[in-house]
Amino acid sequence: MQKGLIHIYCGNGKGKTTAAMGLTIRAAGYGMKVLIYQFMKNNKTSERIILQTISNITIIDGLEQEKFSFQMTTEEKMLRKEFYTEKFLEITKKAVEENYDMLFMDEIIYTLRAGLLDERIVLEFLRTKPVTLEVIMTGDGPSQSLVDAADYVSEIKKIKHPYDQGQTARFGIER
Repeated sequence: MQKGLIHIYCGNGKGKTTAAMGLTIRAAGYGMKVLIYQFMKNNKTSERIILQTISNITIIDGLEQEKFSFQMTTEEKMLRKEFYTEKFLEITKKAVEENYDMLFMDEIIYTLRAGLLDERIVLEFLRTKPVTLEVIMTGDGPSQSLVDAADYVSEIKKIKHPYDQGQTARFGIER
């Protein structure tokens, strides 16, 4: 690959992570080395089980327990911001130093929007990333600065979702 581009999957519809995971599988199938980190999610998402069996995909563990930002106290938010800043620096350093072809940061946009990570360090990384590194980011509501930095922006719009009728997330479908 000659030039790595920046992808954003955003919107209020179901399928952002699913689409991005599909792209990581396609890349791995081609022989690319893929690094994945899921912000704002615990280490129990179903897709991890199968992805961990693919030799050229590496998934970095996050927190064992996580909750939505609106459920966090001010102190918890401060601790999460420290944690996610350290984790962002760790995963981007690993992606660069270990010559990954693709870096997927799931729900990083939600993390930014919730104030749990400073967008300036993300934008700086995107400006200075290795030329060949493909970067994928997901989450609802990217800033105009993120949209401007991206090469692909795909919006997934909810028309209808079972959650609106009280259906909780189902394993193998939403989890």
